[in-house]
Amino acid sequence: MIDVPPEIAIRATIRPGSVYYFTESSFSSLEPHYFIVINIDPLQDRIIFLVCASSQIDKVKQRHRTCPDETLIEISPIQYPDFRFDSIINCNEVIEKTVDQLVEKLTQKKLKLKTEMDSALVKQLRQGVLCSPLIEQRIKKLLQA
Repeated sequence: MIDVPPEIAIRATIRPGSVYYFTESSFSSLEPHYFIVINIDPLQDRIIFLVCASSQIDKVKQRHRTCPDETLIEISPIQYPDFRFDSIINCNEVIEKTVDQLVEKLTQKKLKLKTEMDSALVKQLRQGVLCSPLIEQRIKKLLQA
């Protein structure tokens, strides 16, 4: 197998629904998480918007119980086979990264590329972010088609 340089690996594969598995420094957990790209055209955007999956469904629901239901999206391993457990995606929190930051994580072997998520699920995630009262307008503007 050919070893693809990290920059090419990211730039050639980044699209709505790209999934990356890495440890996020702003999280208290040291465990890696699945992050899903929700940008409409991530290659053209300066900032990549990511939402995070958690297998701790009850904890996430409890923490965001005052948020609209459509901002907490449950996904099963049947819907996304890379998940080993039923998971929830909290659309009330968006992680922002640059392509360069993703490339850097891959260069350091701190990021794994995962199977792309179905576009219908990605649209649902984007809609969840747009419905969230906690997401800034500047992010919502960039996610509207």
